Amino acid sequence: MGTWDVGSFDNDAAADFAGELDEAVEGARAELVRAALRAVLTEDGYLEGDSGERAVAAAALVAAYCPGGEPVNPVYGPRRPVPGLGGELPALAAAALERVVAAGSELAELWDESGEGERWRGRIAALRAVLATDPRSGGA
Repeated sequence: MGTWDVGSFDNDAAADFAGELDEAVEGARAELVRAALRAVLTEDGYLEGDSGERAVAAAALVAAYCPGGEPVNPVYGPRRPVPGLGGELPALAAAALERVVAAGSELAELWDESGEGERWRGRIAALRAVLATDPRSGGA
């Protein structure tokens, strides 16, 4: 796992995803985020780490546009705006994060094995809390 910290873009797969977003035309960026979130939700078997990392990055982008959301990492996150992250995306992002921390997720296993699982799960919980407070997500 090419990871240097628990931030949503602090790993190779997420940084690559940010690059893909920057290279995409503006109108296609939200669909790339949606696809990354859906990919983990449609995976019935073991969830590979790279898919989980991309989903966490996508969820962080959605959360950044929610009330109380934090901006994404300006060094490793996308440098270009990602418009159109409303609608069903906060709820989709919350569901994707739930899948990433569940049993059968390589990413969760790797973080637990690293001894930093609790800190990483805290970061995921913070994202989920922001997503849950967005009125578009059906949360509080």
